[in-house]
Amino acid sequence: MAKSVQSVILLAAALCVLSCIGAAKAHEPSFHVEGQVYCDTCRMRFPTRISEYIPDATVQLECKNRTTEVITYTQEAKTDKNGKYRIPVHGDHEEEICEVVLKESPRDDCKELGGGWGGNRARISLAANSGIISDAREANPLCFMKKETLPECAEVLQELGFLPDGELI
Repeated sequence: MAKSVQSVILLAAALCVLSCIGAAKAHEPSFHVEGQVYCDTCRMRFPTRISEYIPDATVQLECKNRTTEVITYTQEAKTDKNGKYRIPVHGDHEEEICEVVLKESPRDDCKELGGGWGGNRARISLAANSGIISDAREANPLCFMKKETLPECAEVLQELGFLPDGELI
């Protein structure tokens, strides 16, 4: 009888340990990063009503160590027919700086990287302890730019209040 009680206790302890291990693995955070890539037809570095979303553009998620700047995690993705991408991410990257970076445009007329603010990279938080409840992380839109602006840009910028007389300088 004592052996059967010991066996039951041992079995119960083993099940507890195994369930704790399984629970720890099950709670490893996973996220997905969503965003959009567009052709900046007015070279403004923000989307306008005449911006064109780019299918089959390549983006890459890069996470770097905060102090050494060594890349610790990468994941590449392509945009769909609406210029949208979705990148699955596994693990917590709280101690890293993560950004979505533009890599390649399939359009010959819109390949120039839109550097600076609102340009070719978007920083994103991939930390489980960030206060964000959802596992979705929304990145700012990224743009490639045309070499020359479209003729309609003056009208669009006037509508937005950037050009009082409707003429591009």
